[in-house]
Amino acid sequence: MLVHVVGARPNFPKLAPVWRAARDRGLRQFVIHTGQHYDDAMSASMLRDVEAPEPDVNLGVGSGSHAVQTGKIMEGLESLLLSLSPSWTVTYGDVNSTLAAALVAAKCGLRQAHVEAGVRSGDRAMPEEINRLVADRLADLCLAPSSSAAETLAREGVAAERIAVVGNVMVDTVLHSLPRATMSGATERYGRDGAHVLVTLHRPSNVDEPHRLRAIITALDAIAETRPVLFPVHPRTQACLESAGIVSSRVTFLAPLPYLEVLDLQRSAFAVVTDSGGMQVESTTLGVPCVTVRTSTEWTETIAQGTNTLVPAPEHIAAAVESGPSRRRTGTPAEWDGRAAVRAIDALIARGCA
Repeated sequence: MLVHVVGARPNFPKLAPVWRAARDRGLRQFVIHTGQHYDDAMSASMLRDVEAPEPDVNLGVGSGSHAVQTGKIMEGLESLLLSLSPSWTVTYGDVNSTLAAALVAAKCGLRQAHVEAGVRSGDRAMPEEINRLVADRLADLCLAPSSSAAETLAREGVAAERIAVVGNVMVDTVLHSLPRATMSGATERYGRDGAHVLVTLHRPSNVDEPHRLRAIITALDAIAETRPVLFPVHPRTQACLESAGIVSSRVTFLAPLPYLEVLDLQRSAFAVVTDSGGMQVESTTLGVPCVTVRTSTEWTETIAQGTNTLVPAPEHIAAAVESGPSRRRTGTPAEWDGRAAVRAIDALIARGCA
């Protein structure tokens, strides 16, 4: 049996193709949702959009500090994993559920596989980086999204037999979902095909400090003088905008949108401005220029591919967006071909999965 542990919106596009690939091979599966994201916009609608399964169990841990949330997840997982006794516990990405499941599975003596292993930003100030490091150190099988991620694991001392390069499962979901996304009507409702700029921002480094957030909105205002700027606002970002009294008459602020609508707006965008790791991968898959408002990225492949550029200073965002056409590319890194989940399941079966 495979037990999949997910807990937040970024996990669901990673779970969906792996679950389908395992289903197609006739494997028994059990899905645990820890409930880090618990409202419909952040959880249930995303599961439906990416055609992921309904969870068998939802622990409903809700929000809290990193320590509190991780502790609650560990407490809920321990007895459940012991009772299920899976062949493999499969964790995804870099959220607190990933860290908690890695710790519990290791202490319970259960084999675990980490999907998206070897991804590094080099910035230990990011909680996600700590989660990645711990998950990879404890994993019995590191399912790497690229050869460069595998090289990172090897440099960190992970034995070769614990590493399998399978590709990027998020790319699987983009390619699987694109036909339905283009039928969502989001571009017709909100955007202008090939002309609009799509924005997503939620990281504390960008939205928690009012001065920096104001500078970013000023940059988006400048872009909006010449082309539509669409900004589906994360609840965290909305709270920060309201608290700081930041407004814009030019930027079009939208409520959080379903995954398929965001994907449609991405594929038809002039450029994307984001601090999301997932959107860096998605935009590269779609060949759309991306401006990442961060000092580092865990998805270095997107920089090498030429579709993504790091812009730490808000005053440089507008110029980076306008240079977007020079970063339009076709093709993706070699392993990002839509078959990552199949290879991941092959790797698990090869190592014993009943």
